[in-house]
Amino acid sequence: MNEEAEFLRQRGESVIHLGIGEPKNRAPISAILSSAATLNTGDVKYSPTDGAPSLKKAIITYTEENYGRIPDPDNVIVCSGAKQAIFNVLYTLLNPQDEVIILAPYWVSYPEMVRMVLGVPVIVTPEDGGLHPRMKDIAQAVGSATKAIIVNSPNNPSGLVYSDEFMAEIVEFCEKKGIYLIADDIYHKLVFDGKRPAPCYEFTDKEIEDSKIIVINGISKLYGMTGFRIGWAIASEKLVRVMTNVQSQVTSCASVVLQAAAEGALTGIQSIVESLRLTIENNRNIIMKELEAFNGVKVTRPGGTFYCLPNFSAYNKDSVELSEFLLRKALVVTVPGKEFGMEGHLRLSYAGSVRDITEGIARIKWALDPDSPNEIYIGNKKLVRDWL
Repeated sequence: MNEEAEFLRQRGESVIHLGIGEPKNRAPISAILSSAATLNTGDVKYSPTDGAPSLKKAIITYTEENYGRIPDPDNVIVCSGAKQAIFNVLYTLLNPQDEVIILAPYWVSYPEMVRMVLGVPVIVTPEDGGLHPRMKDIAQAVGSATKAIIVNSPNNPSGLVYSDEFMAEIVEFCEKKGIYLIADDIYHKLVFDGKRPAPCYEFTDKEIEDSKIIVINGISKLYGMTGFRIGWAIASEKLVRVMTNVQSQVTSCASVVLQAAAEGALTGIQSIVESLRLTIENNRNIIMKELEAFNGVKVTRPGGTFYCLPNFSAYNKDSVELSEFLLRKALVVTVPGKEFGMEGHLRLSYAGSVRDITEGIARIKWALDPDSPNEIYIGNKKLVRDWL
């Protein structure tokens, strides 16, 4: 879809991208200056495989302030993005045919990562037809081969923030059963409506060294620094030691220049985080207003991230076909819900401009809703709908 959209753009077509997975802000100046200072020394060499000590110190401080726990340096590994951190965890934990519970809707990479390390992804979809997971469904899917459960809240693609009650239940369940809980917290500060979800550590009395909780985080979404590719994992010393061995054979270490940028972001002025959050929350409000006025579309109000996952099955239950149709007719890029385990839905991103959001939804309405105006201007072209 992205390739076709780029081809249309190069042809001069007015494409709107509602599939983007990154905000439009600039990187924090503290990150830029920190990485530039490292470059200016000319001394750009390897760091320790598990991360530069100064960055690990910043991550420890961040964890203390936001999670209420103080990990030891041996509990922290810095990776080339949160995605590599998750892969390293799975590679470390899984033997062939070990199962990992993945909660639908899910980020597209989770099942593929599990398969790449010869594990078996077990998809659990809420039986009530909603987007919020239920412990009842998860417990029924757990078996003797279950090694881990991945939880992503705030959730990509739905934007839902899982309730504290659910998080307390799943933490207790995993600690009791000896199942690893991989908490992908990459969006944990992009939350709205004055809410502050409790960190997973709040629901266990075990220390990091003894807990089954593995926390994944990074700078990509928190600071809008997706291209810097720095993430981290916090886990027991034993797991981090094995993850370090894995990483040493794959990437050696994350770039010291990019680690310096991450350290600058974490230790610099944090107002950029709130500024980005407020911008995204405003965009959320705008896209919800547009979607709630869309005949036949059902949408659950997202409490975080910069995504929503409206149900378009009243128009087409085949989300891939629908997504291709909208790109072809309305020049709007969306992501099929099938990719996230939710057929009939489309993931829409509101990380872009307000103009893109409002015009993008207007184009989708024009393409699908027979009650919408029959004519529309896309770029400099006047188009007439002739298929409804």
